[in-house]
Amino acid sequence: MTRILIRAALILVAVALASTAEAKGCLKGAAVGGLAGHMAGHGVVGAAAGCAIGRHQANKKDRAAQQGGQDSGAR
Repeated sequence: MTRILIRAALILVAVALASTAEAKGCLKGAAVGGLAGHMAGHGVVGAAAGCAIGRHQANKKDRAAQQGGQDSGAR
């Protein structure tokens, strides 16, 4: 029970310190990664990896949208 409370407190601190701009893609990735990691016995590691991958995908999508907007504006 104590481990659950400690983990919950750490998660709340992490959420409080995180800015909203950096959460893009992280929440969905962390949920999926946490579930997959839980099935493998490593839920926290899976959530962290899922967050990182979700952020990467969101940044990649934003860059593609910016490049697409710049190309169409140049014509």
